[in-house]
Amino acid sequence: MTNQAQSSDDAVYYDTYRQDFVRDPYPVYRRLRDEAPVYFNEQFNFYAVSRYDDVRQGLFDHQTFSSARGDILEIVLQQIEVPRGTFIMEDPPVHTMHRNAVARLFTPRRMNGLEEKVRAITAQCMDRLVGRDEFDFIADIGAQIPMRVIGELLGIPESDFEVVRESVDARMRTDGDNPIEYADGSVQIDQNFGAYIDWREKNPSDDVITELLNVEFDDETGARRKLSKDEILIFINILAGAGNETTNKLIGWTGKTLWEYPDQRRELAENPALIPEAVEELLRYEPPGPHMARYVMRDVELHGRTIPAGSAILFIIASANRDERKFPNPDHFDIHRDRAPHMSFGYGIHTCVGNVLARMEGRVVIEELLRRFPTWEVDMARAKLLPTSTVRGWETLPALVR
Repeated sequence: MTNQAQSSDDAVYYDTYRQDFVRDPYPVYRRLRDEAPVYFNEQFNFYAVSRYDDVRQGLFDHQTFSSARGDILEIVLQQIEVPRGTFIMEDPPVHTMHRNAVARLFTPRRMNGLEEKVRAITAQCMDRLVGRDEFDFIADIGAQIPMRVIGELLGIPESDFEVVRESVDARMRTDGDNPIEYADGSVQIDQNFGAYIDWREKNPSDDVITELLNVEFDDETGARRKLSKDEILIFINILAGAGNETTNKLIGWTGKTLWEYPDQRRELAENPALIPEAVEELLRYEPPGPHMARYVMRDVELHGRTIPAGSAILFIIASANRDERKFPNPDHFDIHRDRAPHMSFGYGIHTCVGNVLARMEGRVVIEELLRRFPTWEVDMARAKLLPTSTVRGWETLPALVR
């Protein structure tokens, strides 16, 4: 089997690296659901499941499908060392301990209380675009607002925001149709954040880093303690990466999808009360994180196939979100859809801790965008997808103001 697109007469082929596939993966996802609900890729040695019920059950069953070997396919396959404290790549009881330490900082009440600040940041970014003939949904909006929001939350100076974003982007890029190579055998941690921890230790403030320095909890041994600096450093890396990438990609898909559905864009401009449902439909329709990897702990029988212990497996969220067994007419974007639970923020114990913030940012961005630009046209000839196998979104997405 070669890593090439195949004719419709061939057996379905799927991997996460081909850029031609990334441009429009949904026809292949449909074939996977219909023809190979348990798929095995011989070239890269991983399994994949694509139907809604199978993905939901797999993400829920953390005892069978472990996160402790990583949640990115290359990390699982290359047996990369995952630093302690990377709670999105841990199993209970250590995961429970670390997640609880972070989750208390991301309660819905606290996140919703940030709306005024998020709106001010968003309005400032949008106001700069007023009067222009065109703007870029990524460079001018997606790369600016999430970066500044997460920077404010963490207490990182605005002058350093761009360095943080570029560092996150660089670690996620792939070379052509090839997997990410972890040459040093470990997950890279941006050590530059250590300076912020040292500063806040001496100069406490009202931010997440200060709170992480002071939080006390019972660890897996029952001992009462504070987080180590290494644990805090890893937490900040996770929050900076996720805080930038998820909302950045959501903003890009918002620009493209609402352009493709101008009648619904008009409805949202006329009735902003519909925007929260539009955010949910955008997350279902074009999830920023299309899949999650796990390590199989025991043999599993599914759809007449055995997935052996020790395997790497992908749960294809983007396919599950368009499974016609769960969503009527799933390939149609519909802000009036009867809501069924998408899995764009994961499911089970690893549901994204920042989902409330991401939803609120998405809503505020659409509100402020439509207030200033009720219509636009995306220039797809100049648009470019980001070359990465871990998320799916735009590197550039120019829009002409109409």
